[in-house]
Amino acid sequence: MTREDMLAALIAQAQTGGADLVTLRAIVEEASELGADRVLTRIGLEDDHAQSDIDELRELLEAWRSAKASAWKATVEWVVRGVLALLLVGIAVRLGVFGLLR
Repeated sequence: MTREDMLAALIAQAQTGGADLVTLRAIVEEASELGADRVLTRIGLEDDHAQSDIDELRELLEAWRSAKASAWKATVEWVVRGVLALLLVGIAVRLGVFGLLR
């Protein structure tokens, strides 16, 4: 019996004999599993390789986050170095160091 058939039978049982708590829970569970299966099928993750695909996507996302953090860190380091270099050049000009080099 497929999930669709099971869900239809449970709904029919609830309509004819009244819906007790066990029947309602079974309807919710079957409907949830059926919906989850449909979503996985729509996004292409219903096959046996789905777990490895998800693992690979997680690794790729982690690598992207790591690269992004490293790029920001490197950018900030270079900006700080540039500001410090400009500060040193400013101090040298103020002290007249370039006049001593002539």
